[in-house]
Amino acid sequence: MNQENKLVIPIDDGKCDHLLNMKLPKLSLNSTDNNTIDLSKLEGLTVLYFYPRMGRPDVENPVGWGNIAGASGCTPQSCSFKEHQGEFDRLNVTVYGVSTQSSSYQKEAVDRLALPFEILSDENLDLTETLNLPTFEVEGVILTKRVTLICKDREIIKVFYPVFPPKENAQEVLSCIEKF
Repeated sequence: MNQENKLVIPIDDGKCDHLLNMKLPKLSLNSTDNNTIDLSKLEGLTVLYFYPRMGRPDVENPVGWGNIAGASGCTPQSCSFKEHQGEFDRLNVTVYGVSTQSSSYQKEAVDRLALPFEILSDENLDLTETLNLPTFEVEGVILTKRVTLICKDREIIKVFYPVFPPKENAQEVLSCIEKF
């Protein structure tokens, strides 16, 4: 049985239906490259893929993590975007991962996985709350459900939710962008 067959499949609960055609807010997030990214100044095509949390080899997953629909698969999703980075570059698309983890926590994963793009920290839930993104709580921590947005000049032009299977998300996003 492969890993994808073990993942609990999320359902579309309609909690992202409001996002299409929204503008990204005037909001800055810290990145793993020690940059501050002002979302209201993004130009061209940008992909924001939100994920719950990246695991670490030295930190146990929360109890019951594998039983939460859409929770597992953050590392395969990020590695998939890494594998397709050349295609995103060719199409002049900027990719950012986004989670509610701190930049210092995210930096470990960026270094370990050699991710060629920045991960943005929404640890204060500012973007999550402004966009009214779906969340869930584990061990007292609020995490964003897996959502991927394609934006053109800060306007959300495509929403992927729920994202499943996570490791195929980058290819799905590329296929969509190539049709624009």
